[in-house]
Amino acid sequence: MSSILLLGANSDVAVAVGVKYASKGYDIVLAGRRPDELETLKSDLEIRFGIMARVMLFDAENTSGHADFCNQLNPFPEKTFCVFGYLGNQNKAESDWDEANHIIQVNFTGALSIVSRIANRYELQKEGTIIGISSVAGERGRQSNYFYGSAKAGFTTYLSGLRNRLANSGVHVLTVKPGFIDTKMIHGVSTPKILTASPKQVAEAIFRADRKKKNVLYVLSSWRIIMIVIKLIPESIFKKLKL
Repeated sequence: MSSILLLGANSDVAVAVGVKYASKGYDIVLAGRRPDELETLKSDLEIRFGIMARVMLFDAENTSGHADFCNQLNPFPEKTFCVFGYLGNQNKAESDWDEANHIIQVNFTGALSIVSRIANRYELQKEGTIIGISSVAGERGRQSNYFYGSAKAGFTTYLSGLRNRLANSGVHVLTVKPGFIDTKMIHGVSTPKILTASPKQVAEAIFRADRKKKNVLYVLSSWRIIMIVIKLIPESIFKKLKL
């Protein structure tokens, strides 16, 4: 039986991904910081789709525990989804290093710590899929979210290098850049509806990209065009924009 690992399973996107893959017969490991909150999802997936689900405690920032976490994965999942993230507060991060460091630790350090261990296992067994949720925010630094954006830029570069390294090992690495997603992570933030995807849209797009073994996925194609334009703006002009 095929299985997947959802790292950050408490998130809205992870729930949608779990439902999509469970509907296709995948067993699921639900890993998150609040495992008690995942028990309802576990029961729902098992009852609705007749699959096996398991709940595990996982904390992205507890990097010293990541090796033990991986050792407890038995059987080892065929696909791993790195879904967790922390948007944080840009204004607070500018004057409070604890907030800035929290953004970096979750989105960059923690992600690399767990994904690297899983990648090594996949490389040894010559098969596996890693799907990392990055962000268009990492494509160019903007004053409104450059701590989060820089962490995601690092994660995007890491996934690119990992994909290059594992290309001949039977291991596939997919980088997902969703743009705005209508989730609790951006609760209270006004976003253009035409540029905002639902968690279900993200899950459907990921599933299709996974099957086609795409390397990079923009959930809404309009974001690819937008980011090309943004990256083409000369720095002398860009630095004066309120973005």
